[in-house]
Amino acid sequence: MKDMTRRSFIATSSAAAAMMLAACGGSKSSDNSEAPAVEAADGEYTLVEAGKLTCISNLYFPPFESMDEKTGEPVGFDIDMSKSLAEHLGLEANWLASQAFDSLVPTIKAGGTADVAIAGMTITDARKAEVDMSDPYVDSNQSLVTKVGSEETLDSLNAAEKKIAVQAGTTGADWAAENLPDATIVPLDDIISAMNGVLTGSYDGLVTDLPVSSYQIKNSFTELQIIEEIPTGEQYGIAISKDNPGLTAAINQALADMADDGSMAEIQVKWFGAEL
Repeated sequence: MKDMTRRSFIATSSAAAAMMLAACGGSKSSDNSEAPAVEAADGEYTLVEAGKLTCISNLYFPPFESMDEKTGEPVGFDIDMSKSLAEHLGLEANWLASQAFDSLVPTIKAGGTADVAIAGMTITDARKAEVDMSDPYVDSNQSLVTKVGSEETLDSLNAAEKKIAVQAGTTGADWAAENLPDATIVPLDDIISAMNGVLTGSYDGLVTDLPVSSYQIKNSFTELQIIEEIPTGEQYGIAISKDNPGLTAAINQALADMADDGSMAEIQVKWFGAEL
């Protein structure tokens, strides 16, 4: 992990938090006037639901988040991380139904629906203008994917007759628009649809995060290949409302604690086979 900034912010235990919620009923924010407040060592933060860290994501971005076909429950690196993160805060992680990736930041900014968006989301200046972003917890780059046997290159894909799939609202979509300006960029709701489209020939290529393409090609889409690893130097962070700075501080402290106590490394090894 890089740049895990320590904050002198220690959340109370779940029992103490529950007592405080019952006693004070909540500090009101401008976007979520009924949100319960949690007292902490040097401040407080609000929660959509008492005792729970309510999370949103697009749940079709494996290995960071996906739906277990047997149980219908969300699974993935971000899911496990959220559970450990919540435990460090004395809370329980609660995941809402999947929603479009490009709706996540507006949802957090509006308030009242979820406390955080944890979605393999790159920290960018544009997003930081709308919401708070936590300290980074994963480093990432982009990748260019085609079907095995394709002779396409970065240059050949930059042509009007070529269709490049991306996930709408992502930094991969931004990169494709900037670096493949002559191609037809096709924004889709999720990365699985994009990969299936490349596999069936609907699209000539795909731009997506390297950890995602590497995992998917190894485990599911073995007939696809990465033809270009794109060194964008991105870092993932957690999106939090600007009206809830205490929660941002608490999450940053919890991320630092997870790095120190080995729980973050354990989750990385589980999903990636090694510490990132």
